[in-house]
Amino acid sequence: MLDEPLFPPPKGLVRPFVITLLRVLVAALVCALAISSVSAQRFRLPEGPGVPPRFPPPDFNDGGFTHCKIMYRSVRSEANGMGWSTDYPFAGINLLTRVKELTKTRVSVDERGDPNYWVVRLTDDALFSCPFTMATDVGTIEFSPEEAVRLRQYLLEGGFLWVDDFWGTPAWEQWSSEMKKVLPEYSIEAVPADHPIRRTMFELARIPQVSSINFWRRSGGMTSERGADSPSSDFRMIADADGRIMVLMTHNTDIGDSWEREGEDPEFFLEFSPDGYALGINVVLYALTH
Repeated sequence: MLDEPLFPPPKGLVRPFVITLLRVLVAALVCALAISSVSAQRFRLPEGPGVPPRFPPPDFNDGGFTHCKIMYRSVRSEANGMGWSTDYPFAGINLLTRVKELTKTRVSVDERGDPNYWVVRLTDDALFSCPFTMATDVGTIEFSPEEAVRLRQYLLEGGFLWVDDFWGTPAWEQWSSEMKKVLPEYSIEAVPADHPIRRTMFELARIPQVSSINFWRRSGGMTSERGADSPSSDFRMIADADGRIMVLMTHNTDIGDSWEREGEDPEFFLEFSPDGYALGINVVLYALTH
């Protein structure tokens, strides 16, 4: 499934290198938006509950990499959140597209050549055919006893979960308390500065704080969606006894919007998408090789 990166980045030129690659990949879309008579401010992709979940068929595992989005039950609400369907489906679709273009990873595609992306419940058998899963707005989540058992089994057997786009203290407390049901003997820790996930393909000195494009526009370019309660992004993990990351957490940031909204606003793209994709590709390559 995975070979060496197609474009190894030059040392010391990581951000310019990533920007150049991503500019080439989306230049046509960005230019079309810029010159269109329809303002980029009004261009919106469908997202959330209005998009039907795409559940995998029984034979969906074709050996290619795919994006599995976790469906869960919300027991509280968060501003600007949509529960499990936050950033669904285009964050996953765009990430798969860039992974396919920027690495030699074989991505699962449908008969039209479009990336396969799926929605899975923690109680679905399909979960165990997903080497990489994501969940968003997890500050609203609650696991049933069965879901906690299944997620624990999945993670301890080699699965990988990345949670993103949850902000502030109440959301963190909700998420971390639920994870205690799943992995009570494991602690949540900051991802060390020298961890391999920070340099799988691109060198990442920092984790960007990305706000939703709507908040960014309304606030005049601010990124802290919860003000003083989300001053900077947090990059945390739960690792197993061998040091393998089982659960990766990007808290106080919306990395998914840097993928999902890449074509809506050229300024938003240039500000957030290069670093967002650098992180996303690093995480995918780490998950597939650990």
